[in-house]
Amino acid sequence: MQVVLPTGQDVADFLGDPSAAQLADQHVRLITVMVRTYTRGRGFYGDFEVADDLAAVIIIATARLLGNPHQFELEQVGPIVTRGGFAGWNLAEAFVLNAYRGRAA
Repeated sequence: MQVVLPTGQDVADFLGDPSAAQLADQHVRLITVMVRTYTRGRGFYGDFEVADDLAAVIIIATARLLGNPHQFELEQVGPIVTRGGFAGWNLAEAFVLNAYRGRAA
């Protein structure tokens, strides 16, 4: 199934944080380019539509990137310590992406 490319608002809705939409807009474009490159354009339909499972990968990966936009290995805010946000595709994302990626035999 094809859906419209995700936006920062889609990511903000996923996170439940309406204030994240503007920053997410910048990040979602980067992740979209990375997904399009990784899949060699498979799953993208023109400039504005993408397969629904790839849209989910874009939203989830963007949410992780927003969690640690500076990409510090460890980041501490008060008593809370977080590990790196986006350090590549996680296992679930890679599973979806690899279904679209053409591989050499």
